Amino acid sequence: MWFTREKKATTPFLNPKTTKNFCGTLYNVPHFYEVNMMDNNKKTVIEKRIMKVGENLKKNNMEFYYAETKSDVAAIVKGLIKEGDVITHGGSVSMLECGVRELISSPEYRYIDRSKAQSPEEIKQVYRDAFSADVYISSANAITEDGVLYNVDGNSNRIAAIAFGPDSVIIIAGYNKIVRDLDEAEVRVKTEAAPPNCVRLECPTYCRETGECVSLSKAGHQISDGCSGDGRICCNYLISAQQRHKGRIKVIIVGEELGY
Repeated sequence: MWFTREKKATTPFLNPKTTKNFCGTLYNVPHFYEVNMMDNNKKTVIEKRIMKVGENLKKNNMEFYYAETKSDVAAIVKGLIKEGDVITHGGSVSMLECGVRELISSPEYRYIDRSKAQSPEEIKQVYRDAFSADVYISSANAITEDGVLYNVDGNSNRIAAIAFGPDSVIIIAGYNKIVRDLDEAEVRVKTEAAPPNCVRLECPTYCRETGECVSLSKAGHQISDGCSGDGRICCNYLISAQQRHKGRIKVIIVGEELGY
């Protein structure tokens, strides 16, 4: 921190206090100001990391957009779609938190609403229709610092549409999805993404009961290691590195935590 406290009794948020910066200069700084400085400092660090990831996404032929807050996301998405577009999405908590579903439900767009599918046949048809959609919206399970998307899926309709089909893919992710590398991406999915998603989807898995994947207790575990139950949601894995079709994948990273 830029300021360090002298050891003396103070009343938080009421009285100014004498502090020193790293050069030893004395300042009278209100306590509330120091708290705000801490918030701004953390925000600055987060933004720098996001921008680093964004530059690497662009090197990998993906478009990058920064949203300071989740309330900014819908406006960015609106600028990436056009009237009459056929739009659908994967099962994304991040997208729902940003109000994007309300946007694409507008009569301006032809929205394939997966929630309206009632029978297994209708659900399967919605999944298939995604391949011919103009726009597919999803999140990512993790994004590495070198601009690689990492996704794990059960039914795998989501990763299939990200990889091929729709003309445009929009990824919405909070900064909490950023990881150092694919090793961290694996651990993130097995501790932060899969367990709460199994709770949400009521899948009877080991991670739902314990909070982490069974494979993490094994020495030398691999990305694809996991439970063997029928409810397993980590079945297929997609790593999206440099893209052949420049700009098809558009990544919006939000300066807030979103989803799982």
